[in-house]
Amino acid sequence: MIVTFLILVYLLLMPKSKSRKKDPVYIPDEVAHHAPLPKESPKWLAPAMLAGFLIGLVWIVIYYVSNTSYPVPHIGAWNMVIGFGFIGFGFTLATRWR
Repeated sequence: MIVTFLILVYLLLMPKSKSRKKDPVYIPDEVAHHAPLPKESPKWLAPAMLAGFLIGLVWIVIYYVSNTSYPVPHIGAWNMVIGFGFIGFGFTLATRWR
């Protein structure tokens, strides 16, 4: 009870801070008009990115479904590295997509 009373007294007696009015930021006209426009991605980027994802996925699925004998025989688990390489290529292109 006493604590509540003290908090109320503190809040009532505490002076309010004055709000500051900021001046609007001045940007010179020659700087404001020369802002670079956002660039678009090249037209080939999205299809190449999706192709990398899909080729890598299909490569790994074929490797598992064929009981490790395809897509490239006699290299064994390196087929997984090739599949994930295609997927990594797709992710690399995805970082450049705007």
